[in-house]
Amino acid sequence: MQSVITENNINQAFKLLAGRLDLAQTEPVRLVVCGGSALIAMGLRQRTTRDVDVVALLNATNELASPDPLPEFLLTAAAQVARDLGLFDNWLNNGPSRGEGGLFQMGLPAGFSGRLTAKEYGSRLTVHFIGRLDQIHFKLYAAADQRDGTHLNDLKALHPNSAELEAAARWAMTHDVSEGFRMILQELLTQLGHESVAKKI
Repeated sequence: MQSVITENNINQAFKLLAGRLDLAQTEPVRLVVCGGSALIAMGLRQRTTRDVDVVALLNATNELASPDPLPEFLLTAAAQVARDLGLFDNWLNNGPSRGEGGLFQMGLPAGFSGRLTAKEYGSRLTVHFIGRLDQIHFKLYAAADQRDGTHLNDLKALHPNSAELEAAARWAMTHDVSEGFRMILQELLTQLGHESVAKKI
């Protein structure tokens, strides 16, 4: 049976990944991670997840870069860690920023880089976890786009205020400019008890 990622094993997974990169003597990697694994690592919510979502990379000059594709040497090391810990095969992936419609490709929230929290797992691996405000942006967008209860529950756990939800909604509408999506956002905001924000967007 494959294991999920929890508060207890997330650091172990990254440390093993760093060790594999050291053994292979690869170039340094700096991942920008969002989603459930970032919520767990930052102590924003206690839950489990199947994977680590890489939304961007940071290059040598500290600039955000596309994670599509992820370096082959990183995927090879991650596959070895999956076998070591019994994780899902694609436990490390670039799902949020894969293809033309990805989060990175469509544009990240303003001030995104300044809200990252870095954690070093050795000389070749640094993981930058996204901030709470950016989780609110991503989770509102995902809850409206995918109609997935997990994203909605994550959003509620972050206890966003009206200003944060309005900023998140306006950002989400730059990713989907359709009237139908705006209406879904309005319904979702009303459901969350923020009808005043729904009327503004």
